[in-house]
Amino acid sequence: MTPTVLSVNVNKVALLRNTRHLGIPSPARAAQLCLQAGAAGITVHPRPDARHIRSADVAEIGELMRLWSGREYNIEGNPFHNLMDVVRGLCESGMHPQQATFVPDSESQATSDHGWSFPQDAARLKPLIDECHALGVRVSLFMDPVPEQMPACKAVGADRVELYTETWARAWGTPRQAAVLAQFTATAEAAQAIGLKLNAGHDLNRDNLSTFLQAVPSIAEVSIGHALIADALELGYTATVQAYQACIDAAYAKASA
Repeated sequence: MTPTVLSVNVNKVALLRNTRHLGIPSPARAAQLCLQAGAAGITVHPRPDARHIRSADVAEIGELMRLWSGREYNIEGNPFHNLMDVVRGLCESGMHPQQATFVPDSESQATSDHGWSFPQDAARLKPLIDECHALGVRVSLFMDPVPEQMPACKAVGADRVELYTETWARAWGTPRQAAVLAQFTATAEAAQAIGLKLNAGHDLNRDNLSTFLQAVPSIAEVSIGHALIADALELGYTATVQAYQACIDAAYAKASA
């Protein structure tokens, strides 16, 4: 089994920074500290209203990522809003992100809360997926844990699917936990059967991450922001990244036992 890698979403650092005009805390500095602590990648989600990550942050972190060979820059957002302009701009500047994660959020949403639907979204998504591929950027589609949707993701050209894990986080520690987890396992198995790689993200934390990874096979990457940044307020970036990496390591140690 190939261990899951950790991508840290630094949006919440930018959200805090934006409450003042002092430039602190710095999302780029947070990214640097997380990379130094062992994070495999950095994720940003620049929304049209720039309520957290701003265009200057995208470029500054892009320059940083050029110094970290083998680490990945993941740009997520709605490709029908500003995401494609961000991806194109980075590529034109020589700061190619390795991955674009397409998320179907509206401009007014506080956070992402659902995945794409097929066949409804297929025709709109395909040309943008093709464009990302032409730019040399991998595409991951943000999806609910529905096994039947996986072949459509593959057919439209996606390289990966990011499983939307809020339902798992809400079910954690409740009587629904096993049933919800089984849905994610079934979705992962459906994706794996057709050669579709998997990411996961949204409300994963130090409590629920290991159990999720033990039960859901072959997750290539977890993208974690809110909980990780909240933990970093108490523990610091280095200790927090190491704690999440320990959760990943524990899951694979148990799976291999």
